[in-house]
Amino acid sequence: MAMIDPEQERKRLAEFYSHQTDGELERVAQESGSLTDVALQTLRAEMANRGLTQDSIEGAPDADPAEVDRTDADRDGPEFRDLVVVRSYWNLLEAELAKGALDAAGIECFLFDDNMVRLDWFNANALGGVKLRVEPQDAEAAQRILDECAAESASSDEADSES
Repeated sequence: MAMIDPEQERKRLAEFYSHQTDGELERVAQESGSLTDVALQTLRAEMANRGLTQDSIEGAPDADPAEVDRTDADRDGPEFRDLVVVRSYWNLLEAELAKGALDAAGIECFLFDDNMVRLDWFNANALGGVKLRVEPQDAEAAQRILDECAAESASSDEADSES
């Protein structure tokens, strides 16, 4: 996919908008939701030059020039986060229960390789199990919660075996 130079696109749009009638510009402004940031900024500049009201521009706040230079891929691309593994599980059910405990405690967490294990549980050996990951700043709290859950589970297992 070819990258469009924002400055060159701004010049092209300025030329295009300068040849439009006031009515045509107002119609474009009414459908401004489909415009790129560069097109919206150029449209506003042309309307301001002509003294036209910009009330018809659909809820679009003034564009920050630094923001205009960013491509759509920069804004809408995947967000990569540096997550740490707090536990690995061979059993998918145990991984889901641990995730549920952290979710209930308000700690955002994610299971990795769970879909591969769902396809074939033998994959757990090759992948090192299902990994439970959290943000680095939440790792200590997550470990503490998982330790408490494991202790409660162990004590309830002992109580069940005694009765």
